Amino acid sequence: QVLLVESGGGLVRPGGSLRLSCATSGFTFGLFAMSWYRQVPGKEREFVARIPSAGGIGGSMLYTDSVKGRFTVSRDDDKDTVYLQMNNLKPEDTAAYYCNARRGGVDYWGQGTQVTVSS
Repeated sequence: QVLLVESGGGLVRPGGSLRLSCATSGFTFGLFAMSWYRQVPGKEREFVARIPSAGGIGGSMLYTDSVKGRFTVSRDDDKDTVYLQMNNLKPEDTAAYYCNARRGGVDYWGQGTQVTVSS
């Protein structure tokens, strides 16, 4: 059974930081590129960040423009976990954050974790 379980979301003040984690199981984590997406109710899911598969095969690290310099994606292939370090958070970062595993035509998604940035 494939599982992707996000954690680390919560309520944070503007300028604060959070680190999201996505623990995975049920597939060969190192072969998959891992990404973070976010979604606000009523809007389409938006790409946030991507890290290629272990060894950098299949592309490069990518970030959407609005998070460049503030967010950092990383992975621990020994723990089958991907992270999203989010610094200098802004109210517009408020969303449900989802992790995604992708390889060829195969896509796996987690259930999401809510991030709310508010004073």
